[in-house]
Amino acid sequence: MSAGRDGSADVRAQAWQAELDWLFARQRFGVHPGLGRVQALLARLGDPQRSFRTVLVGGTNGKGSTAATLAAMLRAGDVRAGLFTSPHLTQFTERFMVDGQELPEEVAAAALARVRPQAEAVEASFFEIVTALGALLFAEAGVQVAVMEVGLGGRLDATNALDPVLSVVTNVGLDHTEFLGSTPQAIATEKAGILRAGRPAVVGVGADVEPIFAATGADLWRLDDHLLGTRLLGWEGGQVTLRGPDGPVTLHTPLLGPHGARNAALAALAALRLDLPAGAVTRGAAAAQWPGRLEVLSWQGGRVLLDGAHNPDGARALADALRELGVGPLPLVFGAAGDKDISGVVAALRSCASEVILTRAALSPRAADPQALASLFAGLPVTVTDSPAAALAVLAARQAPLALVCGSLYLLGEVRPLLLGEAAGGRERWQ
Repeated sequence: MSAGRDGSADVRAQAWQAELDWLFARQRFGVHPGLGRVQALLARLGDPQRSFRTVLVGGTNGKGSTAATLAAMLRAGDVRAGLFTSPHLTQFTERFMVDGQELPEEVAAAALARVRPQAEAVEASFFEIVTALGALLFAEAGVQVAVMEVGLGGRLDATNALDPVLSVVTNVGLDHTEFLGSTPQAIATEKAGILRAGRPAVVGVGADVEPIFAATGADLWRLDDHLLGTRLLGWEGGQVTLRGPDGPVTLHTPLLGPHGARNAALAALAALRLDLPAGAVTRGAAAAQWPGRLEVLSWQGGRVLLDGAHNPDGARALADALRELGVGPLPLVFGAAGDKDISGVVAALRSCASEVILTRAALSPRAADPQALASLFAGLPVTVTDSPAAALAVLAARQAPLALVCGSLYLLGEVRPLLLGEAAGGRERWQ
């Protein structure tokens, strides 16, 4: 490569970093629910979301794996699919996938440079900007269907400025109560805001809140009404059979645990509502991947299991999955955001741990002080470290055949590249 081309690459890289510096600085302004700013921003960009069909996927837990599985099914059906998720684990461009691939940094940088002046004009927040950027990128990439993971709640989330042809809600649990309310019914009301009267919707919610979703007037399919059977296959994932429009559909998913099988089933039901053929549903389910959620990585002669498990429901699902896999107590590397229900998470995970290595996501100002978490694990051997690298050094000395890292997606975003020997991100993580 010539020196001139090297110089051009350096200029592009510097421009990308400058745009990211500007965007990430906006995280500190916090979360501001409401649709007015993002609608104004999209309008200034020419309403790119009108060039593709949108599926919104919300819920307290499992929305990312459901969205990723649905996107894989669309790809298997020869539909050019975009997948928008948040937060990213390590690299910002993970948030924008087209046909299973991250968009190149230079493409994202050029789009963000166009979004920036319009975003500043309407005083858009970090997540509003990212949502509009995703819509612009998907439009310019010729996406036919965009699967958009809802960020927070639903009714006032920036993604709800897009007009979905189908809405999916995985479940309802207590999380983000400072924004969404302190009861399942209040949170369900917020999440039901992504449904549209007369349009298809698929939900995996409990009977206690299902009437709230039915009251929207959406054409509602409940997962439990269509789920004919589930067979868990240990480390191989699970097999699910659904009642489809043209008869039973059986699929295999590599997602682990009872909740992994349920999320795959929900994605399959959504795919059937989009009129995908059964063959595309089964092929896509088998090909689905979702890093950092019950993901198994080989490391130093053993295996490390990564999972977010950042709220009590997620931690209980993880504990159930470990029991189903036949995993006994194992070394646990744990770190959490300070604004989460950490005691509830720990209560669900204590029985899974043989010892605990506490740490924190170095790039997240929200991370709880690991020393302050030690008392929650009273009765277990506890080691306190000040960084993910230090925690992994302690874990390496144990030479355990299997270990678990969980508690925060931001922590996983720093641990995962260390395990894989990949480049890590270097910016503060608030959202």
